[in-house]
Amino acid sequence: MTLPDLAAVGLEFSVAGQVATITLNRPEVRNAQTPAMWRALASLGRQIPDEVRVVVVTGAGATFSAGLDRSMLDPGTQDQESVIGLLALSDDEASAAIDEFQQGFTFLRDPRFVSIAAVRGYAIGAGFQLALSCDLRVVADDAQFSMKESALGLVPDLTGTKPLVESVGYARALEICATARMVGAQEAVDIGLATQAVPADDLDAAVAELAAALSAPMAGVVTETKMLLQGAADRDLDEQRRLEREAQVRRFRALAAAFTS
Repeated sequence: MTLPDLAAVGLEFSVAGQVATITLNRPEVRNAQTPAMWRALASLGRQIPDEVRVVVVTGAGATFSAGLDRSMLDPGTQDQESVIGLLALSDDEASAAIDEFQQGFTFLRDPRFVSIAAVRGYAIGAGFQLALSCDLRVVADDAQFSMKESALGLVPDLTGTKPLVESVGYARALEICATARMVGAQEAVDIGLATQAVPADDLDAAVAELAAALSAPMAGVVTETKMLLQGAADRDLDEQRRLEREAQVRRFRALAAAFTS
C-alpha cells in the first residue's frame, strides 16, 4: 500500500532503523477509525519489512483514538465501507466483513516484532482495542481507556476481549466492558493494562527508550521469546517445556553460526 493510499484513510507509516511507527492521523476527529482504515491497517501489516523489530502505534495530536467514526453508524452515510451497511448483509456476509476488519488488528501479534501502543488522551472502543492488540502499552498520565461498545448496544468485536482478559483477568475485564467506564492511566498500570505511565511530555522519549531496549538483543531472540509466551497460559507444562527446548536449540545453532561467521 502506497503512502498516498494510507493518507487517504488517515494513516501514516514510517521506518527508522529497526523501528516502524504507525500513526493514526485524523486529529480533527480525534483519530476516529473507519472500516477503510482497518482494511488499510491489514494491508500495511502484510508489508512491514522483515528488518523491523519494533512497531509503535500512536495517534496524532492529543488523543490516541476516540474509537469508531460515528458517521459510520449514520444510516444516511453513503460510504460503502459504512458499518451500517452490515445490516444489509446476510449473517455470514456480515461475519466475513467483520473478519476483514479484525485483520487490521491481528497483525500486531506477529512474532516477527514487538508492538507498542503509545497512548495519549482517550483510547475509546476501537481505540482501546487497537491498543490492546499491541504487546505493550506505554501511556501518558492523561490516558483514559473505555470499552464503550456496551453503551451503544454492541460488544467489542475488534479482537480486544482476549488480550483484555489476559491483562486484567476475567472479572475486571467483564466489569470494564459491561460498565463502559473510564480507566485512567494509573489504574491501567495498577491492574496490568499498561506497563508504564509517564508525563505526557515524556511519552515519546519513554517509548523510544523501550523500543531501543527491545531492539538490542541479537536478532531472533525476542521473536523466539514472544512465540514462547504467546499462548503459554493455554498450554500444559510438558508442551511448554518442549517448545522451550526446541527454541533454545535454535538459539544455540544461531549463536554458533554467529561465532563462526
